[in-house]
Amino acid sequence: MACAKWAATAGRDNEMIQYALKCSDGHRFESWFQSSGAFENLRAAGHLACSVCGSGDVEKAIMSPRVKAGESDEPSPGPLGKPATEVEASLTQLRRHIEANTEDVGKTFASEARAIHDGTAPARAIRGEARLEEARKLIEDGVAVTPLPFIPTRRTN
Repeated sequence: MACAKWAATAGRDNEMIQYALKCSDGHRFESWFQSSGAFENLRAAGHLACSVCGSGDVEKAIMSPRVKAGESDEPSPGPLGKPATEVEASLTQLRRHIEANTEDVGKTFASEARAIHDGTAPARAIRGEARLEEARKLIEDGVAVTPLPFIPTRRTN
């Protein structure tokens, strides 16, 4: 089962707001939201988590305006295709390992996992996509599944 990452756009011309955020452990990160209200609604519903440690205790951090005042002495960030943190590097390594050692069964994941569990399909490591209700039913029936912390390659840009 794969976790589906999603983003929503709204407002005039799909405008979004970027906030600097921090968790209770002091980790700082940034994220985009439809509006200030959307941020507050997601926070109140418990749908925000620290991108470093996963803590759900997230709040807005003080953010300075971005004003270009000339050339910066700071080195420019590395290429976007390379992991920026150890966490990103670890997730990239995990993803490569999973993709190399499993079969992608796509949207037939739930039925294929059940067939393997029931012994009607050959035992093998698989990955794919399942709706939340399908995943719950598999878990209730004792089928060993776990969500993956990334989206399928075919769904990334």
